[in-house]
Amino acid sequence: MTFYLDAADRFTTVVDATTDWSAPSPCEGWTAADVVDHVVDTERDYLSRMDVAMPDRPTGSPEAVWAAHLAAVRPLVTEELRAREYDGFFGRTTIGATLDHFYGFDLVVHGWDLGSAGGRPTTFSDADMDAMEAAFEGFGDHAYDDGVFRSPLDVPADASRQVRLLARMGRRA
Repeated sequence: MTFYLDAADRFTTVVDATTDWSAPSPCEGWTAADVVDHVVDTERDYLSRMDVAMPDRPTGSPEAVWAAHLAAVRPLVTEELRAREYDGFFGRTTIGATLDHFYGFDLVVHGWDLGSAGGRPTTFSDADMDAMEAAFEGFGDHAYDDGVFRSPLDVPADASRQVRLLARMGRRA
């Protein structure tokens, strides 16, 4: 299984456990429902720009929207699609690399945001943190472009790896 699909399955677990969709998330001005909408809309936008035929955007409750979105995307993420090359923001890459390194990263981070909105922040695995640290290296200064991450926060020197990563994204654990 790919990092993206694994992260999507774990995001599903957090979506399914969410009970208050109006709860504020750590993303300033966003509710728990807004987090799901963001994930669905950004993935749909990316895949559409890659000429992947997407069905109409699902409607309904956030959990129904996410479930329908993932059910539509999962069969599209074939090895053939993953291998398709294109010129991305950071140079030549593949759809699979972008799904894993950017959208998988997005699912892990927003899974934490969604869990936090419900009082149940997730714990990153070592593989998650390895992937996130590698992605950050690839983002460079663009990690702090408008609409990406807030400025990093200071944390104690003995903070856990997860706390340091969250602080790097402008999030307080």
